[in-house]
Amino acid sequence: MNNTSLLLDPSDNVGVALTDLEPGQKVSLNGVEIEIQEFVAAKHKFAMRDFQLGEDILMYGTIVGEATQPIPVGHAITLQNIHHKVREYTADPGKFAWSAPDVSKWRNRTFNGYLRSDNQAGTANYWLVLPMVFCENTNVLLLKEAFENALGFATPNPYEVQIKNLISGVQGKKITETVADTAVAEENRIFENLDGIRFLTHDLGCGGTRYDAETLCALLAGYINHPNVAGATVLSLGCQNAQTSIMLDKLAKIQKGKAKPLVICEQQQEGTTEVLIQKAIRETFEGLVEANKIKRQPVPLSKLVIGLECGGSDGFSGISANPTLGRVSDLVVALGGSAILSEFPELCGAEQNLINRCADQQMADKFIHLMETYNDAAKRVGSGFDMNPSPGNIKDGLLTDAIKSCGAAKKGGSAPIADILDYTEYLKNPGLNLLCTPGNDVESTTGLAGSGANVILFTTGLGTPTGNPVCPVIKVSTNTKMANRMPDIIDFNAGTIISGEDDLESAGDKLLDLVIQVASGEVTTKAEKNKNYDFIPWKRGVSL
Repeated sequence: MNNTSLLLDPSDNVGVALTDLEPGQKVSLNGVEIEIQEFVAAKHKFAMRDFQLGEDILMYGTIVGEATQPIPVGHAITLQNIHHKVREYTADPGKFAWSAPDVSKWRNRTFNGYLRSDNQAGTANYWLVLPMVFCENTNVLLLKEAFENALGFATPNPYEVQIKNLISGVQGKKITETVADTAVAEENRIFENLDGIRFLTHDLGCGGTRYDAETLCALLAGYINHPNVAGATVLSLGCQNAQTSIMLDKLAKIQKGKAKPLVICEQQQEGTTEVLIQKAIRETFEGLVEANKIKRQPVPLSKLVIGLECGGSDGFSGISANPTLGRVSDLVVALGGSAILSEFPELCGAEQNLINRCADQQMADKFIHLMETYNDAAKRVGSGFDMNPSPGNIKDGLLTDAIKSCGAAKKGGSAPIADILDYTEYLKNPGLNLLCTPGNDVESTTGLAGSGANVILFTTGLGTPTGNPVCPVIKVSTNTKMANRMPDIIDFNAGTIISGEDDLESAGDKLLDLVIQVASGEVTTKAEKNKNYDFIPWKRGVSL
C-alpha cells in the first residue's frame, strides 16, 4: 500500500489521503502522477482529474457523489463541492459466483462454547432478567442489586473513592479507603459456570403503537432464545400493550428443542412489590442452579454467528477495519457458520452489489422493499438516508452517505447472501444474512443480538464504548492513533493495514483467532470489562 495515498478501485476518480497531504506534494496512483494543490487532511479525498459541475464522483468503483461546482485536479473533495448521489440499481440479481477463501487451516479448529438443546452454541452463559414494560424497570433494578451483591457479580466502582475524596475536601477529613480489585468479587461468585445475570431495562411496552409493542415482544423473545442465555425471568405489570402472551407466542415460533427455564412474575396478579420480588428471587435462584450445570465444551466454528457492526466511523473504516471484518465474515461463512450485516441506512449506494449476491429474486425483492420502505419513512419526517453521516463522520472524511455506505458494506465480505431479515426476525439460514436495523449503534447491536448473533464485531474510527448485555462485542479500530488513545475500549487494531504492517488476509486471520478466544471465554472484551451493557429497542412507530 502507498504510504501517503490510495486509489480504492482502478475506475475511481478521487484518491484517499492516508496521511496529511500538503500543497505541492506529488502523489502517484494507478500510473497517474498529480500535484496536490491545497491541504488534504488524512482520511479525506482529492480530485484525480478536473471535474465539471454535475459530474459523478467515483469511489469503490461506483458513484458516491456529484460535483456541485468545478473541482480542479489536486484539490480536496469537500461538502462545499460535492453532494450525495448514488448509482441507480436494478432488481435483477443476475448470476453470481463466489470464490470462497481457503479455510483448510481452520477446519479442525473449535471454540469452547455452551451447546444448547436447540443446537445453538453460546459463547457465554447468562441468566436474563427483563421487563415487559417500563413500569417494571425499578423492580428489575432492585433484583439487580440484590443478586449481584449476593452472588459475587458486583464489582467496585472505581470512581467512588474520587467522590469521597472530593467530599473530604469539603468536610476536612482524609479518605484512605481504596477501591477493591475486581478479582475480590470474582472470588465470591457462587455459580462457577454462570457468566453472569443480565438485567435489561427499556422505555417501551405501553403508551406507543401496538406495532411497537408487538415488535418489542418479538425482540425480547429473540433475547430469551439467544444461545448465550440459559433462562430468563420476566417481570410484567399486567395491563400493558406488550403482553406476556404475545412474547410467548413469538418465542414459540422461533425456539427449537427443549424450552428454556422461564420465570414469569406479573405484579398486578402477585399483589405487593414484596411478594413479587420474593417470588422472582426464589424461582430465579432455582433457575440459576440449573443454568450452572451447563459447562463449556468444544464446538465447531460453524456454530459461530458473527454480527457485523460499525459506529463512530471515519475515512479509514472502508479501507482497514471494515474489510478485515469482511475477511472474517467470509472465513466463517466458508466454514459453515453465519454472519449478519446490519444498518440498512449505511447500505445506500451499495445496493447493486448486494442485490447481485442474493440467492434468488424473492430475496432481492425483499431487500429492495425493506430499503425503500425505510428510506421513504425517513423522508416523510425530513431525514432520508442521505442525511445519515454524523458530524464526526463528515469531519473524518465520510462526506456523503454513499461514501460511508460503500465502506460499511465491506464488513459483509464477498459471500453470497443467504437470507434477508427484517428487524427482530431470528436467524434461520447459515451464511451471510442482511438484517434491517437503523444506523444507530446501540439500536443496531441490540437487533443483532436479538436475531441470534453470538459474537459482535464492531469497527470504529472515532471510538465508542458500545456493548451488549448478552453478546460479547469486540471493538476493532480503523487506525492506530485512536487505538493508542483509547486502549480501554479497543480490542483489536486494524490500523496496521494503513501502516502496511498487515494486509487484509493476515489482519482477518488474527481477528478470527481473537474471536475464537472470546467465544471460548479465554479473553474478556473491553466492553464487558467496562460493563457496557447497552440495550435500546428500535421504536419503529410513533409515540402517542
